[in-house]
Amino acid sequence: MHIAVASIQGATGSTTTAIHFAAYLEALGPTLLLDGDSNRTATAWAAKSNSLPYQVADVRSGREIAREFEHLVTDCGLRQSNAHLKDLAEGCDLLVIPAVTMWVDNDHQRQILDAFAGIEADNYRVLITMASPGQSKVANLRDTLETAGIPTFTAVVPRLEAFQKAAAAGVIVSAVRDPQAARAWEAYVSVGSEILLSRTRS
Repeated sequence: MHIAVASIQGATGSTTTAIHFAAYLEALGPTLLLDGDSNRTATAWAAKSNSLPYQVADVRSGREIAREFEHLVTDCGLRQSNAHLKDLAEGCDLLVIPAVTMWVDNDHQRQILDAFAGIEADNYRVLITMASPGQSKVANLRDTLETAGIPTFTAVVPRLEAFQKAAAAGVIVSAVRDPQAARAWEAYVSVGSEILLSRTRS
């Protein structure tokens, strides 16, 4: 399976999502995380501890060894154009686009909806991340996206300090000492389960 993670706007948790998708898939089979972000954020995350449960490689050199792995996760970084998103969707099994609840603001809606316009692929989905307590903003964002025909995951990734601790330590969130670490990890397990279920049905 090849999952690509791309962000339309910055600060949506795209690298955090790629890091934890790779950890989820590694439990199912050998997984390679390809770092295609211009900032090489996933590479920097991994270098802090050298203890991630899977291999991380630069997207340019990693393609040579990709065939050795059962699963690939590509951290694509910022991809704002409609053409970029189309290309990514066509080149993977699933394109995941993290979104935050600030997208319900009028200033963001037009840019976001324009980015998705004309994407006919059925293998992309929006993941709501960094969600604060309270369901109204999450529900509003989901309604905005689904009204526009943009599919979303049922699972939501909450805004938790445990994720910041994981990034600082260079580990996945289940490895940090934090009372919310288990909840943080379970959010990505739920997303992973949705992905597997959707593939079983397709």
